[in-house]
Amino acid sequence: MTVPVTRRTLLQMAGALAASPAAPLAAQDWPSRPIRFVVGTLPGGSADVIARIVGEPLSERIKQTIVVENNTQGAGAVAQQLVNKAEPDGHTMLMMTAGYPPQMAMKKSPPFDAIDGYSFVGMLCGYPFVYAVKPDSPITSFKDLLARAKANPGKVTYNINAKGSIYHVLTKWIEMEAGVDMTPIPYRGSGPAFADVLAGRVDVMVDPATTAFPRIQAGQLRVLALSSPERFPLMPAAPTVQETVPGISFMSWLGLVMPPKTPPAIVDRLNRTTRDILATPDIQKKLVTAGSAATPTTPAEMREKVAAEYRRWSKIIEVARIDRQ
Repeated sequence: MTVPVTRRTLLQMAGALAASPAAPLAAQDWPSRPIRFVVGTLPGGSADVIARIVGEPLSERIKQTIVVENNTQGAGAVAQQLVNKAEPDGHTMLMMTAGYPPQMAMKKSPPFDAIDGYSFVGMLCGYPFVYAVKPDSPITSFKDLLARAKANPGKVTYNINAKGSIYHVLTKWIEMEAGVDMTPIPYRGSGPAFADVLAGRVDVMVDPATTAFPRIQAGQLRVLALSSPERFPLMPAAPTVQETVPGISFMSWLGLVMPPKTPPAIVDRLNRTTRDILATPDIQKKLVTAGSAATPTTPAEMREKVAAEYRRWSKIIEVARIDRQ
């Protein structure tokens, strides 16, 4: 059966053809106003430092202002929800941290889907977690730390930034594998925890390399071990955790995400732009100075990494019987 072509049909076809280039043009016109870059940690923390290192050249390349907004409410949960609910127009993005998967795994009733709740853009950088003590601490090595913890269950203390945070679940994983029991002490930020470690009120400092390395290099902390799978090039003399507890390795990370249903063309353009920035010697040098290394990925690779870590930490939380909130 042949459908007659009327004047109305021709006008509809013409309208559809005229509208078809709109999607790529929208990506080309992006951004049309300042971009809100939400960071769920305090100023001076690793996520904030990297946001500003990457944000400046990104602003120059896309020819638009990038406003870094620190929102630490709910240990970053408010920042996550803010971006999840934002308009998917490419003008809001979140600095996602490695703390996101365990944080979502800790929730009995997550406010949104842990994976489908964002449009993933790509990873930016990676770095190990550091276990360190004050310079005159009687704890001489990571092996000694575990020996003391085994001899004195619950007496050895370490800092975390929240129950179920990456600081907590990573150390709990170590405790489970080593057969020891240590006590986490919550702090809001690295600074207050560092002060109490120096004062002797907490035994062990658990911190990302981005903030721990400068303190170690300044002689303010003494490193016991790094969580990297092998000796980290930026601190090759430091032993790894798995040299004492085989099988334990973890690299922390930072990456970019945008609200769900952000147009793929905008996501892809932002991914390409950030990958180009991460490839520049100047940015790589700044990342090294901050204790990290560039680890660019595709959006799909970031999505899979976050999903894999969500599964891993969910299992550890279950086995360790950490009460979900």
